Amino acid sequence: PLASGVHWGLDRMELALADLGHPERRAPAIHIGGTNGKGSVASTIASVLRRRGLRVGLYTSPHLCSLTERFQVDGRPADPESLVAVADEVRGVVLDHGLTFFEACTVLAFRHFAREAVEVQVVEVGLGGRLDATNVLRPEVSVLTNVDMDHADFLGDTKEAIAAEKAGILKPGVPAVTAETAPGPLAVFRSRAREVGAPLTVLDPEKDIQGLRVEHDRTLLELETAPWGRLSLETPLVGAHQAANAALAVRALEQLPDPLRPRSGNEVVEGVASVQWPGRDQIRVVDETEWLFDVAHNTAGVLSLVRVIERIDLPSPRLALIGVLGDKSWDEMLPPLLARVDGAVLTQPPSAPSQRRWDPQEASVRARGALLEGGANTPWIRVEPDFERALASVRKEGKGGTVIVTGSCHTVGDALRSLDLEPFPDPAE
Repeated sequence: PLASGVHWGLDRMELALADLGHPERRAPAIHIGGTNGKGSVASTIASVLRRRGLRVGLYTSPHLCSLTERFQVDGRPADPESLVAVADEVRGVVLDHGLTFFEACTVLAFRHFAREAVEVQVVEVGLGGRLDATNVLRPEVSVLTNVDMDHADFLGDTKEAIAAEKAGILKPGVPAVTAETAPGPLAVFRSRAREVGAPLTVLDPEKDIQGLRVEHDRTLLELETAPWGRLSLETPLVGAHQAANAALAVRALEQLPDPLRPRSGNEVVEGVASVQWPGRDQIRVVDETEWLFDVAHNTAGVLSLVRVIERIDLPSPRLALIGVLGDKSWDEMLPPLLARVDGAVLTQPPSAPSQRRWDPQEASVRARGALLEGGANTPWIRVEPDFERALASVRKEGKGGTVIVTGSCHTVGDALRSLDLEPFPDPAE
């Protein structure tokens, strides 16, 4: 069996990859760390590089509905049979070195991408940075999105401590970009970049992004770039935070060497416009009801979701289906969201690991208390631990209005599955 839990250190990964002939070195890589927005930035970079004409491997985590989503080649999740074949090839090495589930997935990704002959790998950090399994890479560019309180039990209980772990992906001579603006974490990034000799570019979304417009199904912005001049960008990912993610992706692309860097502003514009990254402020219409899926799983994520809800015109009634993992700060996450809906059902996503399940009943009591104390709008709140029943009730009561599904990747993935919605619809269909 695979080793369980989080086992820090890169030695096992290094030895396992050496046994496999270092598949991670077969193609140049871009490495993306940070608290929120990693997947959005990674998928945007991958989309532009595909438009550039390159064969692109994209490794992200966690998945929504199927493990195959973590291993994309040219925008498509891995074929299950191919993935099983690669898993068979690496199984012996994985077990010999006692790799954890995430380490095994990372080895699988590198081997899969090597077999698929990708020309560039876009790789998202799993947890932290310094000791994350993906940190065996020596990338062409390192990206640090931002820092917020998440996984404090592993990474530290201050933003500066978390920033230090995330800055562990910076490498000597490898250019880095960040959209972090808070003085404490940014000082940590600058200091680490100086220490290792990594040239650091800082995007300040407030100053660098012009003409920001958040619409129902897209976000528009303008960005000045060195190689391509002023670009008018449109991303299908919704929200001011997605404008920052798109701009950060472009800053990373600017740093790439010539064989990888987009040749024209047009490739950048088209790549940003065609990104697919489901479950991030994503609106799908089912039975005349607007469903807004968002995987917000920490306080910063929920605040971004709340800003989106405030900026776009969603039909009423607005109901929320919420399922959070037990080790998250759900007492901070719930009040801002509940204050902006007419009603909410708190539930238990069936795919959540048993040891990480929350207590929706306790959450309901605490959230009601916090809303009353704050004098905020108090919606009706119901607890329905059975996920299918919870989904059926918001589907019925929210008909013709909006249902917001959020709290974790598990909640969004389980809802997409129950509603028969493919996260990555086949463009051929």
